[in-house]
Order: sequence, then structure tokens, then C-alpha cells
Amino acid sequence: MLSNDQKLEMYEGMLRIRFFEERVVDLFADGEIPGFIHLSVGQEAVSIGIAAPLSKNDYLVTNHRPHGDVLAKGGDVKKVMAELYGKATGTNKGKGGSLHVADFPNGILGANGIVGGGLPLATGLALGQKMTGKKNVTLCIFGDGASNQGTFHESLNLASVWRLPVIFVIVNNQYAGMTPTAKATSVVPISQRSVAYSMPGTTVDGNNVLAVYDAVHEAAERAKEGKGPSLVECNTYRWMGHAQGEEIYGVEYRSEKEVQEWKKRCPIAAFEKVLTNEGLLSQDRIAEIRARVKQEIEGAVTFARESPLPAPEEAFSDLFQE
Repeated sequence: MLSNDQKLEMYEGMLRIRFFEERVVDLFADGEIPGFIHLSVGQEAVSIGIAAPLSKNDYLVTNHRPHGDVLAKGGDVKKVMAELYGKATGTNKGKGGSLHVADFPNGILGANGIVGGGLPLATGLALGQKMTGKKNVTLCIFGDGASNQGTFHESLNLASVWRLPVIFVIVNNQYAGMTPTAKATSVVPISQRSVAYSMPGTTVDGNNVLAVYDAVHEAAERAKEGKGPSLVECNTYRWMGHAQGEEIYGVEYRSEKEVQEWKKRCPIAAFEKVLTNEGLLSQDRIAEIRARVKQEIEGAVTFARESPLPAPEEAFSDLFQE
């Protein structure tokens, strides 16, 4: 049962992700942030809903749209922003960037630029947890496109055979890159695939943060009791393109009408309404929280801008050699 304070923290967390990502849009367009940027605007309920049931000692493995997930599980907003800038003060000393941001102290074992690449890593982490007797879980986030990769089937099979404490979360945002899910995936809902691997599977409204929380909380409790893995599918929608700047390819793969229809189902607005009806939010409180979070984001931008770049010799540190 979530307390009122926990619900308000979840609301603030969703705003932090939204404002962070929206600020990154402008910074990337201005050329301040290098590389590729994949944003999760519109998917905030998934990030917060999956992170809220987890402890600091539970592991999170995310995909190439990771900023919101990292922030949701306790990532420092200043360090995450600095990482996107490629600065030495970033979570990975500026060496990971957007596609590989990680935060080991908070149990965030990293994002992955390879579609489906995080699935076997998460399975291995869960195996380690079980072998060392830890009563913790590993949660793996991946997209609907990754559910068609061989790593998905291999990982779910082994996790089930070994009854590993892992939660597989499909973020079904309706597109694998620029390919509509319906054109590449024959199973609806995708969570039905859990049947083939003898594990529970459920599909929830990924724009309902409380529904996501409930599903992941149940899966986490099951895993900690030694009952093995679960598959959770969250149906949501990314408001932005697959990657910032994709318009240069000249490919129109979704209509503006479709985007606007999904924006009407904004997860933050929906949760705001729930909390207002419960008497936890007022217009003044909403304005106060929004202003404070925006100020926090601007502080992170200033921190990133003023941080130094990694020293050239840092290219040879943090390497592994056999």
C-alpha cells in the first residue's frame, strides 16, 4: 500500500523525467549535447512505476532510452546531465553518454545500445543474486522490438529453468524504431509469450503509474519468495521520435493525429488528476512542485556546462585487460 508521501514522490519523479527530457531536446538541438539522444517523453509512468517497488540493492538493466529509468531509480540529475554532455563529472566520467549511462551505487547496471542486449545481462545478474543468496531482484527493461530478438527467448527460458529472481518489462511504445509493432509482432498482447516459459505474464496500461507499480510490486515479491521470473508488458507511447534528428531521413511513419491522440492520455496529467481528487494536490501545490523541479533541472544544466571534459589520459583508465 503506497503512502501519500510515496505517491507525491512518484508524481514529482514523473515531472523530473519530463522536464529533464524536454530540456535535453533544446540542448541537443543547440549542439550542446553530442552523440545520439533517445528520449522517453510520454513514458514517465513506466519509469517511475517500475522503480518505486525496487530497493537500492535491487538491480536495474535498461535499454537505449534510459534517462527516465536512471532518474527514477535514484540517479543524480546533475551527474546524469553531465554524462550526456560527456563531462568528467558524469555518472560514467563522460565515457558512456546517453546510450550507456549507468550508476552502480544505485543498482543501475547500465543502459544498452544493442536491441535486446540487456536481457542476457539481467539474467546473469539474477543468477548471481540467487547463487549468493541475496534476497533481491533484477529488473530488465526492453522494447517491443527486443521481444522479437533471440536474446529474449533465450533469457526467459533460462530464467524460468533456473527460477531466477528477474522481472522482464516490455515497454511497448507501439514502435520498434520506425516499424509499427503490429507489422513485426504477431502476438497480442506480447505478454502472452510468458506461457511458453512457464512464468506469469501480464499487460498493463503503461500510462497508469499505479497499474505499473502494482504489477511490478507483485512480480518483485514473487521473485524474492523464490518463485522465479515474471513478464510485464506496459503499453505506452513515446511522444518524440525514435531518436532526435530522425526527420533528416525523410521517413514519415506515424501521423500527427496519432501522436495527438496519445498526448491526450498523458500519464502525468492522469496521475495529477488522481492525486487532486484524493486531496493530495492543489493548483498551488502543483505550481510549487513544477517550479522547484524545473529549477533543479536548470541547476543540472549549469553543473554540466561548468564541468570539465575528461582528461585525455582518462581514455586509458577503467579498462579491463586479461
